[in-house]
Amino acid sequence: MLGICRGRRKFLAASLTVLCIPAITWLYLFAGSFEDGKPVSLSPLESQPHSPRYAAAGPRERESLEVRVREVEEENRALRRQLSLAQGRAPGPRRGNHSRTYSMEEGTGDSESLRAGIVAGNRRNPLHFHLIADSIAEQILATLFQTWMVPAVRVDFYNADELKSEVSWIPNKHYSGIYGLMKLVLTKTLPANLERVIVLDTDITFATDIAELWAVFHKFKGQQVLGLVENQSDWYLGNLWKNHRPWPALGRGYNTGVILLLLDKLRKMKWEQMWRLTAERELMGMLSTSLADQDIFNAVIKQNPFLVYQLPCFWNVQLSDHTRSEQCYRDVSDLKVIHWNSPKKLRVKNKHVEFFRNLYLTFLEYDGNLLRRELFGCPSEADVNSENLQKQLSELDEDDLCYEFRRERFTVHRTHLYFLHYEYEPASDNTDVTLVAQLSMDRLQMLEAICKHWEGPISLALYLSDAEAQQFLRYAQGSEVLMSRHNVAYHIVYKEGQFYPVNLLRNVAMKHVGTPYLFLSDIDFLPMYGLYEYLRKSVIQLDLANTKKAMIVPAFETLRYRLSFPKSKAELLSMLDMGTLFTFRYHVWTKGHAPTNFAKWRTATTPYRVEWEADFEPYVVVRRDCPEYDRRFVGFGWNKVAHIMELDAQEYEFIVLPNAYMIHMPHAPSFDITKFRSNKQYRVCLKTLKEEFQQDMSRRYGFAALKYLTAENNS
Repeated sequence: MLGICRGRRKFLAASLTVLCIPAITWLYLFAGSFEDGKPVSLSPLESQPHSPRYAAAGPRERESLEVRVREVEEENRALRRQLSLAQGRAPGPRRGNHSRTYSMEEGTGDSESLRAGIVAGNRRNPLHFHLIADSIAEQILATLFQTWMVPAVRVDFYNADELKSEVSWIPNKHYSGIYGLMKLVLTKTLPANLERVIVLDTDITFATDIAELWAVFHKFKGQQVLGLVENQSDWYLGNLWKNHRPWPALGRGYNTGVILLLLDKLRKMKWEQMWRLTAERELMGMLSTSLADQDIFNAVIKQNPFLVYQLPCFWNVQLSDHTRSEQCYRDVSDLKVIHWNSPKKLRVKNKHVEFFRNLYLTFLEYDGNLLRRELFGCPSEADVNSENLQKQLSELDEDDLCYEFRRERFTVHRTHLYFLHYEYEPASDNTDVTLVAQLSMDRLQMLEAICKHWEGPISLALYLSDAEAQQFLRYAQGSEVLMSRHNVAYHIVYKEGQFYPVNLLRNVAMKHVGTPYLFLSDIDFLPMYGLYEYLRKSVIQLDLANTKKAMIVPAFETLRYRLSFPKSKAELLSMLDMGTLFTFRYHVWTKGHAPTNFAKWRTATTPYRVEWEADFEPYVVVRRDCPEYDRRFVGFGWNKVAHIMELDAQEYEFIVLPNAYMIHMPHAPSFDITKFRSNKQYRVCLKTLKEEFQQDMSRRYGFAALKYLTAENNS
């Protein structure tokens, strides 16, 4: 679900301690990227008592695994139904850490109740994540955690760019690049008072309560400071091909995708000096690493085997080609940690890869809102943001017929920025314009057409469920048009509540724009060919950098699903005369665009100014510092009108561009407009919100805002 970091591979250190106290039981986190933007899920799968059986699974066991997948999918649907019944009644989330110690002996506990408790959010330990990330990844992950508001979760970030100099001297052939070496410097990077951590690659899927793994620390003895699983391929045996020469290792060596680290003891052993001396010595003959940090860890262990506590192999079931991973399990109850450690990721060749792939994809589609549920038996420090949110909600009158509308304004939606790979540097002449829009799943078909019409950068906010996000991912990856565009930013805002938060979506898309100017559009419109370059020239012509102007792009519509798109203004005027095109909403909402003065536009050759009028809602190009949309307006009605009113109150000039146009394409009515038309209470509440907005405008802008009340009364 997280396509981030411009394709770079990151790792996270998931610490189960706050000041050395066990503090983690649950992972449902997306913190890295598979190749082609495919995310890594640390997800709850199944937690049952393990059995030390290592024989290869046969057809009967495979059938059993597939049955469990179907059962999990059914449980997911049931949990979503349960959550929908609890909407609006769940206590507010809390976040933080607490000094309560909780431990679970490895492989004990009732599996069904544990799994049900995990999925429902009923864990007992706080989570503390230590994430090593560059600035892009930190922005994405910080937003995800802040908006997700999972109870009893703490996150600390460490700048990966600052660590590069520590390992950049090591030549590395592995696809992870320099980031694959950063686990070596954790003793220096993490806080000095942090005594132990579980270190995870981001291509890990957790299939059990991580508290079980944390409990393994108690089994360390003597000078054991590293908990590792044996490597399950023949790589370190040196027999994969002729003249294959791997780094030194004990037997098969160890895989570093999952590591238990005793940081305090490693520091006392001078780990930093130990691994550096080993790396320098081996590089004299090997010249570079092939498996990044793993080669160096194994070389150190070869010289110091007493450092390792060998974990059972189900704590790191490695799905590379030709591994012995099937010896680690016979049944789903044996699965603990699944490691997609092949560069092929989900396309790896493995005996049971279809099962693992289905399991992984199933949990990507779990409703992440389930993790916001209040945790019983997991006390945590109060979170200020959460408390303020609860205070705001408590001040609302639940008997108010418009309560649900008012409540939506304070709803915190999970937000995943840059869902797919994004890379764009704005033009150096400071004229660049980003098209901004929002959409839901039923408008997905417009994306390719817009990309063909607009070659400039695009910022989109998509309102999707977790399952729909995965459908969108598959849709995008199957589109040559979308995959060829790296200047389109897709920001996922996850569904919650009964209304479409249209203005929140617009604000999310606006906030994450890197160009000086925004073209505030809607997803149902196709801009004219060449509009991007035309707007950039108009920005200079109208001196938008130094004046408060909103450039209007006149809007038209067609009722035909197949349209020969006009390639010029002259061609558009001909189609207007023939009745193929119309001015936008002229037959149902004339006031919305009448002030554009289409009669004048037909013959205009230079930009012209128009005045604000009641219910005016044109599509405009403005500077990036323009006001946000008002979140109180959700669903259908007044969402753009209020924004244009705000621009007018801030003394923006409305300038119509004479040679620009956009065309609205036909589609089925949205669910929200259907509610507006059929539900009287919906219309009553919208009227109430309009009146309250106008009152707020009067308070903010004083006497100048009185014209809005007068215009509304006269309209």
